[in-house]
Amino acid sequence: MSPDPSLALENTADTPDTAQQILRRVFGYEAFRGQQQAVIDTVAGGRDAFVIMPTGGGKSLCYQIPALLRPGLGVVVSPLIALMQDQVAALRQAGVRAAYLNSSLSLEEQREVEEQARSGELDLLYAAPERLLTPRTLALLERCELALFAIDEAHCVSQWGHDFRPEYLQLAELAQRFPAVPRVALTATADERTRHEIRQRLSLEQSEEFIGGFDRPNIRYRVTRKQNARDQLLRFMAAEHKGDAGIVYCLSRKKVDAMAEWLRGKGWPALPYHAGLDAEVRRRHQERFLKEDGVVMVATIAFGMGIDKPNVRFVAHLDLPKSLEAYYQETGRAGRDGLPANAWMSYGLQDVLTLRQMMDGSEANETQKRVERHKLEAMLAFCEITGCRRQSLLSYFGDTLPAPCGNCDTCLEPVQTWDGTEAARKALSCCYRTGQRFGVTYLIDVLRGKDDDRIRRLGHDRLSVYGLGSDMDAAQWRSVFRQLIARGLLSVDLDGHGSLRLTEACRPVLRGEETLELRKDPARAPRKRGADLRSRFDDPADERLFNALRACRRRLAEEQGVPPYVIFHDATLMEMVEYRPDTYEQLRLLNGVGEKKLTDYGDAFLEVIREQGVDA
Repeated sequence: MSPDPSLALENTADTPDTAQQILRRVFGYEAFRGQQQAVIDTVAGGRDAFVIMPTGGGKSLCYQIPALLRPGLGVVVSPLIALMQDQVAALRQAGVRAAYLNSSLSLEEQREVEEQARSGELDLLYAAPERLLTPRTLALLERCELALFAIDEAHCVSQWGHDFRPEYLQLAELAQRFPAVPRVALTATADERTRHEIRQRLSLEQSEEFIGGFDRPNIRYRVTRKQNARDQLLRFMAAEHKGDAGIVYCLSRKKVDAMAEWLRGKGWPALPYHAGLDAEVRRRHQERFLKEDGVVMVATIAFGMGIDKPNVRFVAHLDLPKSLEAYYQETGRAGRDGLPANAWMSYGLQDVLTLRQMMDGSEANETQKRVERHKLEAMLAFCEITGCRRQSLLSYFGDTLPAPCGNCDTCLEPVQTWDGTEAARKALSCCYRTGQRFGVTYLIDVLRGKDDDRIRRLGHDRLSVYGLGSDMDAAQWRSVFRQLIARGLLSVDLDGHGSLRLTEACRPVLRGEETLELRKDPARAPRKRGADLRSRFDDPADERLFNALRACRRRLAEEQGVPPYVIFHDATLMEMVEYRPDTYEQLRLLNGVGEKKLTDYGDAFLEVIREQGVDA
């Protein structure tokens, strides 16, 4: 079947397109979401905007559509080469004239892009901040008609943030050099303090602010007590994510390498990624992750910012992030397509001790240390919370959820609590009476009355606290100490041994003025099936069709050298499975099927649907 010639991308009408027409014709969507329309109207009208919108919420349309509506070139500041390459590839698939300037281009290719920009042959140009602010690029932009500047991942300008990039600080120069060009700054992650800093540093104090909410309802948040994190992760992946793409975050490079190797030994296509690897190795691993199905990337936080891969079905943390901003940003890389995804984390006492020591031992000034301690305390509170995790997470960013979400571990399996006041007093007293110079394991041995040479040699078997906690096992006591440290009633000394000290906050508990409700850790972590894409297929014929569509998408992507999701997202393939379109008119009604993609790929996907219908 040949496409109707009226489906050509170019608008041949005398009147220019509206935002709604571009949304449907170019990007293949019927309606705007949330505050997209309001942001687009603001920027298209020539006014500045500051946009906070969750990952997967459609931030890119907030500057791509105004750039197509306004005359001239839209310039996008993007922090990573991989991110701008992906976005440009996706735009070209949709028929948008887009290009990037970065170090991956040869000198001849750079000159070609610059000439396209000068001659008005581009709608959008992507560049990193350090490239954008070179005299050569600024001189180029001064010779171009400019539609707008978009500053993506704007949280990178914040010195209090988790992804601070010094080069972002210079972007305020754009306001001075090009005062008539509207600017829009966008991020998914910023608490109130960070938002204020972003506006100030980018000279956006007078911009209109759009906060689109932080909720990602398709992500299931789970925090499990760390017992054997490696085996726990393997059970989780095998039960819920066989064949799925995912990201596993570890704190150290050594742990990343060991974990990737171990997973490969267990039959998983796992790749390591961290700053210690050769640049070419990192590039190859990232390319495989983006272009192949089912690859698991084991990484430090050096990986992930700006990764556009929409079908990452899980993000797992084997170590505790330093802040809720980092956690939200990293878990937000799952489920960008809106389909079910998991955010899984193992968390234990050693995580608390390690991060407390790292923070107290850092060379930051006292003001920054105070901010970092506040962020860590919020992260620990999130891990120990007994109520809805999503409500807690959204509250941190100033957002609200009226009722528990029903899609986090504490909602699905409510946490039991117990009056831990007396146990806390015993733990605190033991710490005090042994001289505040011992770690958790030793204190537990004293409390449980262990027959030990060291305890006898130090005379701690004669203390009143010796054996006072024999009614609880070691795991229960570790839970108590973990929660006391998380709540700030005990601090970790910087002696390298994890020695514990009492803080001022513990006094009301010791005096009997305050009671403590503690989490009751389960005997073993629950093994409950979670958010699984494949569970959406009740009919085997649907699953066969979905797999056939993915194979078709993979073949087309390989022919063009682009990631499969640049052709169509999983969510679009799911709609093909659900509606079984048989004509161009039916196919064009699906989300994500713009006019150019309909022209380029309509025959291939309709043929797969018809073949599977015959086979069924």
